[in-house]
Amino acid sequence: MSTQVQPVSRQSAARPAPALTPLFVRLKLTLLKNGLRQSAGRTAAYVTSIVVTLVIAAGLLLGMILLRGVPGAATLAVLLTGLVTLGWAAMPLFFPSGDETLDPTRLVMLPLRPRPMIVSLLIASLIGTGPVFTLVLAAGSVIAVAHGAAAAVVGVVATVLVLLVCAALARAIATANVRLLSSRRGRDLAVLSGLFVAVGAQGINLGATKLSQAHSLTVLEPVSDVLRWIPPASAVDAVAATSEGAYGRAAIGLALSVLALVLLLWWWLRTLTRVMTSPDSSTLQAAETDSGRKRAGKAGGGWARLLPGGRTGTVMQRTLRYAWRDPKTKMGWISGLGVGLLLPVVSVAQGNGSVYTACWSAGLLGMQMYNQFGQDTSAFWMVASTISTRRDAYVELRARALALCLVAVVYVSLVTVGAAAVLDDWEVFPEVYGLALALLGALVAVGAFASVFFPYSVPSEGNKNVAPGQAGIAWISIFGGMVAGAVLCAPILGLTIGLHLGGLHGLLWLVLPVGVVYGAGIALLGLRLSARHVPGRLPEILAAVSKG
Repeated sequence: MSTQVQPVSRQSAARPAPALTPLFVRLKLTLLKNGLRQSAGRTAAYVTSIVVTLVIAAGLLLGMILLRGVPGAATLAVLLTGLVTLGWAAMPLFFPSGDETLDPTRLVMLPLRPRPMIVSLLIASLIGTGPVFTLVLAAGSVIAVAHGAAAAVVGVVATVLVLLVCAALARAIATANVRLLSSRRGRDLAVLSGLFVAVGAQGINLGATKLSQAHSLTVLEPVSDVLRWIPPASAVDAVAATSEGAYGRAAIGLALSVLALVLLLWWWLRTLTRVMTSPDSSTLQAAETDSGRKRAGKAGGGWARLLPGGRTGTVMQRTLRYAWRDPKTKMGWISGLGVGLLLPVVSVAQGNGSVYTACWSAGLLGMQMYNQFGQDTSAFWMVASTISTRRDAYVELRARALALCLVAVVYVSLVTVGAAAVLDDWEVFPEVYGLALALLGALVAVGAFASVFFPYSVPSEGNKNVAPGQAGIAWISIFGGMVAGAVLCAPILGLTIGLHLGGLHGLLWLVLPVGVVYGAGIALLGLRLSARHVPGRLPEILAAVSKG
């Protein structure tokens, strides 16, 4: 008896592949839903962000509608579109964890081809508060500048182009930098987001101030004349050009936006293909021993050769490496450097500049001396094991202060000289420079004292800078130290005020050498007095800094 096997056709055996676009849309919605289920606080924060975004979007939409027919409305529409596009470009760099679907490496093990993926991912990118905000802003801009049936048709196309170009731009940038953003350097870049937002907010504040003083949108025309040729703002300008009858300019504007979308999709496809087919550190051998040895051999070279020998140089090198490598320490340094420069610049831009604003640079960098031991977290026990005498403690604190001053003195000097040069007010330079250096020395002294008597732990994970239960200690350390630093700087400030009130302006140059000597002296005195108590307080310091 024979058994006959019936052939099975490939078409009947193969199952049709599911459509990718609905799948990715459901994936995006599922990620949003599951993220909200994690905690009530996260749900409340997300709902609040949606409400705030919608309120701002509605306000912008209403404002743009009210500007319809007002001269300069097209200028503002082009400028707002350019700002939103810049935000889309910066979002994946500074907020890489804001959207988990921005990481294509999560999909590399799936049997998916890059070309269908970019269409599905692009459509999935249109789900969220950011796309809704962009859509409302683009629609409001089009309504403000569109006059006539032809402009309305072009406006619909322009709105779609603005949304697609922004989404494709964010996706392309995220994919091109996915290896960076998932590495330690990428996390360090994300730390800069706070400074980025601060600088951007100040820029918007200055722009709003200038606009309110001008009482007209025409003051924005020089910037708009440049942005109107940059996609996707060129699409919004195409609507305005159609309303004016400049069909040639409108065609060029739309063509530029379409070309930009095509180029972004091509770039995205190339980078996505490379990410999905090229190996990374997880698929290669753990390390190359020879190159590791070479890097280890060079570790002590370069700038480290300029530092003094012995324990002082070692501690200085460790402190500077923490400032460069540890994300939270780096954030403190970058905030001090950035805001210390930003405040004088903003004051000059607002027309009320003063060289005295350079003292902010000394104050903000001097604050980095606070909680020195807490910055080491639980690793401080290794440092504590090397401290047995007051001399050991003094050398440790002095080296940390020298590492800080190595950067701070140069930075304060540059900011002060720059402020005096921009404002052309060299007469007050000596007194301001002397006050700034005296303030820096006073904060170093108080910072050493606060580090010994009010240490607190800095959690290595999360966004908190103070461990639970130590907020009160941190407040005493920081704000109490600020008051104490101001008190210690009072003699130099009193000397300056006395010379001004006494009409002895010709002697104000004395504030500079007196401030230098006083700052150095008070810093050394504070370091010596604080170091006396370190050996006896080591158990308490260890317990405090290891709490997180």
